[in-house]
Amino acid sequence: MDKNKIIISAALTGAATNRSHCPAIPYTPEELGIEAKRAVDAGACIVHIHAREDNGVPSWRPEVFDAIHREVRKLCPDVIINWSTGAIGLGVPERTAHLPLTKPEMAAFNMGSMNYAIYSKSKKKFYWNDVFENSFDTMSAIVTVMNENDVCPEMECFDTGHIRNAEPLRDMGLIPDNACYSLVMGVLGGIPATAQNLIHQSKQVPDGAFWQSIVISRKQWKLTAQSAVLGGNIRVGLEDNFYLPNGEMAKSNGELVDKAVELVRIIGREPASIAEAREWLNIKRVS
Repeated sequence: MDKNKIIISAALTGAATNRSHCPAIPYTPEELGIEAKRAVDAGACIVHIHAREDNGVPSWRPEVFDAIHREVRKLCPDVIINWSTGAIGLGVPERTAHLPLTKPEMAAFNMGSMNYAIYSKSKKKFYWNDVFENSFDTMSAIVTVMNENDVCPEMECFDTGHIRNAEPLRDMGLIPDNACYSLVMGVLGGIPATAQNLIHQSKQVPDGAFWQSIVISRKQWKLTAQSAVLGGNIRVGLEDNFYLPNGEMAKSNGELVDKAVELVRIIGREPASIAEAREWLNIKRVS
């Protein structure tokens, strides 16, 4: 694929926010299918999805993932589907049961343990505070399930050490060559979202490996532009940031992807097609 092209991912809905934060966040399989189509129509190649129950609470029931999978495939037959496997307080079986059932092309793979919190400076209190456990044993077990089901790992690296954690897993033959590095920035407990940190993180990625930025908060747009300039790929979507560059709250994931396409074209790059993304990542259509 022409390296002037850029792969745009859309994270349709996270697990920590709800419609009191942003009314456009999708919950149901039908809503996620519609949001996937909006993102794809705007230029996204990959949709990253957390499952939710119809009332919005996070779900790990395989049948919910299966229902989402069918709705997304109905409206977006070619898009690369990327499931979450990250959870606090659940074991590997619960975090991976949906993979053999739905056979997605990709799945997020958290690359290290960390404190994970939401803190209010104005109120001097934590709204949420926990430890995200991803030991080498846990990581090895999760990626083994991915390998058994031909799922490409999307390695979510919240700090510099997480990037290095891939090294022993690669040496053991657990990380395939097409695994993707996601440089997550702006989560409390992980690396802050700054231009200097993005440069540092991008330099830690092995030469020739696919990488993308995942920037949490309104700082996303500046660092998304920087990622594109540095030759990386980008992720936008309602999981990461609710707001358009002009400060207005987005009404859909499609609006966020549309602005991402505008941004990458301004700096002289072009969004990749889904077919080009599949070729570059060596990902075949599996379901």
